[in-house]
Amino acid sequence: MSMHLIDLFTHPGHAWRNIRDEEADHPRHYLAHLVLLALIPVIALYVGTTQVGWSLVGDEKVMLQPTSAFQLCVLFYCSILMGSALMGGFIRWMSRSFDARPTLNQCIGFAAYTATPLFVAGLGALYPSRWLAVAVLLLASAYSTYLLFIGISTFMRLKDEQQGYLYAACAWGVGLLLLVTTLVSVILFWFNYLTPGYLR
Repeated sequence: MSMHLIDLFTHPGHAWRNIRDEEADHPRHYLAHLVLLALIPVIALYVGTTQVGWSLVGDEKVMLQPTSAFQLCVLFYCSILMGSALMGGFIRWMSRSFDARPTLNQCIGFAAYTATPLFVAGLGALYPSRWLAVAVLLLASAYSTYLLFIGISTFMRLKDEQQGYLYAACAWGVGLLLLVTTLVSVILFWFNYLTPGYLR
């Protein structure tokens, strides 16, 4: 897993070929990558919201109670895993329109590896700040988009590069919609049903 993590940032084309071959031999090879890397933003969020806090007005710091932060983090972690599975399902469903016949596991794996920059960017939650969050998420989203567009043809073994770009564009649109819907749903559920507790 660590080699894929490094290679996705240093040699993404080479990394996608290796990932494709490993997923073909071991269909659930991606699980360790997804389960472990999804913990990065969750743990960082817990530490940031309970130990550092954020400022709403002036120097006033607001932090979450440990119980509320834990509830949010559990919801967030479950939403990452569920979102990755749903994204994999959509990628597989869309593959019928292209010259690709991946399995569901391969599609979930592709979604998990494509989201790697977003998982790593979760470290930014250690210091809750609107501007830092926006900057980090924009950079991570841009690199995830890059991984998606250069990786989909290789991973799905598409011979037509134009098909690959169209497939990637469709996956990107669905992924953006799924990301926004999932995050908004988690926040609304947490805020309305679990009653967050704050420390000032």
